Amino acid sequence: MSSLPPSPAPRPAPPELLSPAGNWECARAAVANGADAIFFGLPRFNARLRADNFTEEDLPELMAFLHKHGVRGYCAFNTLIFTGELEDAEKQLRLLESAGVDAVIVQDLGLARMVKALAPKLHLHASTQMTITSPEGLRFARNLGLDLAVLSRELSLRDLEAFKKDAELPLEVFVHGALCVAYSGQCLTSESLGRRSANRGECAQACRMPYELVVDGELRDLGDKRYLLSPQDLAAVEEIPSLIAAGIHSFKIEGRLKSPEYVAAVTRVYRKAIDTALEALENDQPLPPQLMNEEDRYSLEMTFSRGLFSGWMHGVNHQQLVGARFAKKRGPLVGEVRTVDRDTIELTPFQIPLKPGDGVVFENPSDTDREQGGYLFQVEGSRIAFQRGKIDFTSIQPGTRVYKTADPALERELQATFKGDLPIRKRRTLHFTVTGQAGQPLAVEVRDLNGGVNASLEGPVLAQASSAMPLEVAQKKPLSRETLAEQFGRLGGTPYELAGLDSQLEGAVIVPVSELNRLRRALVAALDLLPSAPVFEAPSPEGLKPSARAMLAPLEEARLDLAPTVEARLYVLCRSMEQIDAALAASVARLYVDFEDVRLYSEAVQHVRAHNSARAAAAASASGTEAKPQTETGTEIFLATPRIQKPREEGFFKLIARANPDGVLIRNLGAIGFFAGTGLRTTGDFSLNVANPLTAEFLKTTGLEQLTVSYDLNIEQVLDLLYGCPPTWFELTLHQHMPMFHMEHCVFASFMSTGSTFLDCGRPCERHKVKLRDRTGMEHPLKADVGCRNTLFNAVPQTGARFYEMLYGAGLRTFRVEFLEESGPEAAQTLALYQDLMSHRRDGETLWRDLKAQSQLGVTSGTLRDRERDPLIAY
Repeated sequence: MSSLPPSPAPRPAPPELLSPAGNWECARAAVANGADAIFFGLPRFNARLRADNFTEEDLPELMAFLHKHGVRGYCAFNTLIFTGELEDAEKQLRLLESAGVDAVIVQDLGLARMVKALAPKLHLHASTQMTITSPEGLRFARNLGLDLAVLSRELSLRDLEAFKKDAELPLEVFVHGALCVAYSGQCLTSESLGRRSANRGECAQACRMPYELVVDGELRDLGDKRYLLSPQDLAAVEEIPSLIAAGIHSFKIEGRLKSPEYVAAVTRVYRKAIDTALEALENDQPLPPQLMNEEDRYSLEMTFSRGLFSGWMHGVNHQQLVGARFAKKRGPLVGEVRTVDRDTIELTPFQIPLKPGDGVVFENPSDTDREQGGYLFQVEGSRIAFQRGKIDFTSIQPGTRVYKTADPALERELQATFKGDLPIRKRRTLHFTVTGQAGQPLAVEVRDLNGGVNASLEGPVLAQASSAMPLEVAQKKPLSRETLAEQFGRLGGTPYELAGLDSQLEGAVIVPVSELNRLRRALVAALDLLPSAPVFEAPSPEGLKPSARAMLAPLEEARLDLAPTVEARLYVLCRSMEQIDAALAASVARLYVDFEDVRLYSEAVQHVRAHNSARAAAAASASGTEAKPQTETGTEIFLATPRIQKPREEGFFKLIARANPDGVLIRNLGAIGFFAGTGLRTTGDFSLNVANPLTAEFLKTTGLEQLTVSYDLNIEQVLDLLYGCPPTWFELTLHQHMPMFHMEHCVFASFMSTGSTFLDCGRPCERHKVKLRDRTGMEHPLKADVGCRNTLFNAVPQTGARFYEMLYGAGLRTFRVEFLEESGPEAAQTLALYQDLMSHRRDGETLWRDLKAQSQLGVTSGTLRDRERDPLIAY
């Protein structure tokens, strides 16, 4: 063995390629084609419940397979956790830790706390479901003890540069796969329409359905554009060098529901691109003009594609992100139909080759007719033929676009990469430190040199062993560093290699070679049982207990100490001045104001203050006493932050603070830290996803006065939350139009202008009232916010009025009504009904019936519905 440097400095870890694995074949495909890590799920608590997923019994074998090949394994634990599930979540965490899983990918803030307290050997990765969209949000989330954060898909390369100041925390971004049109962790569509929560792994993909555009009450003809919310798939191969320069640590491929052929193809393309870019950068050579050639692009399109685009990497481009012509897998475009006869179809010259056995589909823009397609029986020149009876030729029209959807030859080539025994592609580089003196055992410590960005010679000891016999004084050939390196370096057939060795032996000593071999085997056996990334164990933060039950106990005790005594309070969220006047006339205790234009917030504050002053003066005049200060009387006004904050958008927060409201309705993680230093009172909104007491406790420590219960909870789960910690911490939205999609994609710009950004779109959102009509005929209102983000609201208002007595009995005292497009009189009438409910002049059943009678569309009982009494809305 060649001599080794005495103390090799570890090289900066190259970026990690992280591939999806919905089953064993996908895991093998990822490993065989160059993944550095895979992410997978178990049957519970993961955001892809429809994937095959792995079982608890699979875990030891899976992790042994991965670690043998030098690949890390991350478990997606990325759903909200309800109160009654915390102890089951604890069991799963302990199982993952004992199986040697390297990290868990977590959405729920309470679960993140449990990881650090109960399973410290697991690395903690913040899921993209945590909605980390800004450096301010990242700094807040770091309080959880994160080891890595997965950023939102909507961030551009320019946005990512803003995170460099937090470079000590590794960051991960998606580089390929399906783009969710809604912000991850902020999509309530499946929950609102059919009780299938995306925050619980049950996304119904309503974004991939056809919609019609209704503008000012009239249907807008968009031709063959029907899939208005279905973006193209992300393909950021060419952005790899820029992502490396931005300091991104992990490049993530979406696709736990995809085939092993997809995993193989995409992993292979990105492995080549990363290696090519790194080699050029390390050798100070120019990058090739393109990192993806035509063959690479073809394999990406064939294995799965709804069109490939760079997503938000270069900022918003509303004319390109959503093609709107299809929402299914397409593959590459072949050409168009030129002529159709009885048995064959002639196409325009092929853009890609076709051969017998390939699959094609004929695009059909019709709403009702199914698309024609199948496997080719014959290809002659530009004519194609199918097996007799497989195609209805009368439905194929000239000009129809034709896509290639299957290539059996490519599938066989990809399958060959992960069949049979897989060679070990990547070895874990180790550094050995040897110590001892005559009369004492020889001791060996092993450290990792490539286990991530934290790898160093000062890092943790991964394995250690001592000789079974003491060292003796050497008479002839004492142990040299070269001899030790020769013996300990015999790691063939293992996933390890010796990269450095320090000999700190004192004096001329010796031990039999057989003992050195035994030590080497013992160290390898110990390493095989460890996660493949170094574990940094720190003592649990003060106050955290060694079990979920123990962590919850103080909160249950606090519930008794903070029993509610006040009467129920009704707060109102308004989106227009007309609604504000209705709420003021009803003398509500608090107003939340949520305007599309936050520049109008100051006017709203002044309006409410003027109303309070006039009311106080009138009351004083009537009683002959001095008017009380506004701090003691009148309606409070809280201003809502945008639901998303991206880099360089802190100015929205400053504008809100300058308006001098009584408080702020906090809707994102970045806003929590900003407003904590302003002296303004704060309430956390539904978008913070409070689903269990541990999440609630964490957010309460940040200074939030109250927390809005997550919209993912049904009545049983809300009651569990209220009985698990002080109900005085919470308020609940009792009436609203559910905000379903919240998205960076702007429908106004995409389909009502030719502009690609807010700079050139002409702002149609300010001039028109727009709704999206779904396939059931419901017309859902669409709104744009100050950041040009769109929210699609459920057309049908929902109420939890039937459950009011239960909620009141559980100690909840703060309830909210939210308005959307209601007029002043409509808002006043609804408020009067709910004020009757609060004062016990009307029961919830009667109120629900009254609301249903006065609403043209009817009212459902929404996410608080009782399963036995309300049928689900079919979608």
